[in-house]
Amino acid sequence: MADVNLRIPGLDDDETVTLNLLAKQLQEKQAHNKRRSDLYDGKQALRQVGTVIPPQYYRLGLALGWAAKGVDGLARRCNLERMVWPDGDLDSLGYQELEDSNFLLSELAQGRTDSLIHGLSYLITTKGEGDEPAALVHAKDALNATGEWNNRKRRLDNLLSVTSRERDRITGFVLYLDGETINADIVDGKWQVDRQEHPWHVPVDPLVYKPRTSKRMGRSRITRAAISHQFAALRALVRLEGHMDIYTIPQLILLGASDRIFKNADGSYKASWQIALGRALGIPDAVDDEGTPIEGGRADVKHIPAQSPEPHLADLNALAKLTAREYDLPDSAFALTDMANPTSADSYNASREDLIAEAEGATDDWSVPIRRAVTRALAIQNGVTEIPDDWASITTEWRSPVYLSRAAQADAGAKEIASLPEWVKETTVAMRRLGWSQQDIDLALQERRQSVGRQSAAALIAARLGEAADGDPVGVEGAADASR
Repeated sequence: MADVNLRIPGLDDDETVTLNLLAKQLQEKQAHNKRRSDLYDGKQALRQVGTVIPPQYYRLGLALGWAAKGVDGLARRCNLERMVWPDGDLDSLGYQELEDSNFLLSELAQGRTDSLIHGLSYLITTKGEGDEPAALVHAKDALNATGEWNNRKRRLDNLLSVTSRERDRITGFVLYLDGETINADIVDGKWQVDRQEHPWHVPVDPLVYKPRTSKRMGRSRITRAAISHQFAALRALVRLEGHMDIYTIPQLILLGASDRIFKNADGSYKASWQIALGRALGIPDAVDDEGTPIEGGRADVKHIPAQSPEPHLADLNALAKLTAREYDLPDSAFALTDMANPTSADSYNASREDLIAEAEGATDDWSVPIRRAVTRALAIQNGVTEIPDDWASITTEWRSPVYLSRAAQADAGAKEIASLPEWVKETTVAMRRLGWSQQDIDLALQERRQSVGRQSAAALIAARLGEAADGDPVGVEGAADASR
């Protein structure tokens, strides 16, 4: 690994030291993070172990999607439903514009997936320029970004985000410092540096999976144990391929026969597949060099039955179950046989209890950085230089990691709401407990407002018509005007 030594014209000594420190840190973690990305993408090659299996079987490109399934199995349980502000109206701050212009929910989901793969990803908020959105929210993975975490301030002191590379050489980057952002790119062979000042310290929030005091930047969900199981399973697949090619064809031992049956007319030996797939063979007796049959040279055939691939499948099945345990997923997610599918709701939830607990823990860790990133982006979009105190109640609302049918959710919600005061039953909270989506709630409230408006108009018309009948000069036309 080559030493990092970046010298950028326009950067002072302190900035150069910080840049090279972060670039070296990124390089040191590159192999670790690249391996897990390749495992997730199914690109990790299996090295040959031993000489029993011919090398060509290792070049078949066999792959297993267990790492991706382990990551996605948890990621799909961690769904951000929406941002909420109990003390105010998010739409008044332009939240919908922020969400739509940044594909915000999708961007946050990508950041969470990268966090599970590498243990860490970053949410970066910046001010847009030109025809860009007013505020930008970007997710960056640990392959292309790194920073220094301040344990006392609970925030990053800096961040290096690599934007372009050429032959493993950094050709573009953004360096985020306290109150300043430095953009640098090689243009026409020369470095061009642009600086921007801002009031947001370092506008980056790390999404960390499973942090602990000795590992503040988290750990990957693709653990060493999971990697070990996956490579062992790939070796089992290679052995199974070899077995299916060699040992599933019944073996014949020919005693006292001539080798002429294995040769073509020109004396060359036949291809192995021609011999293996032959169903009827005429076996000549053995002869001497002069072609005279040898006494007692009648050919004898001994049959050896084909060997079952069951041991390989059993090994693969055991490794699948070990992998399921490592990822807190049910056996049915990986195993080939010998697993039970739960039939009741209670047994279904019990089989996924560890996964549900893992999802709840992950969303708890991700909630604070997401809140920070979104409120900062809203402040940038609204042109304010600090986040107002009353925005502190803006928070995340996660979808439940427990999958329930619409009927089961409605039944549970109805039983819960029945014991609550009447005023609660008329709130949107009660509707959500019944399993209604936000779109359903908005449509129901809109139709209710329209219905109330029509009833009020009808009551007003009836009152005006009644007054006219009692001698009031206002007639039907006046009542119609009043209803407009």
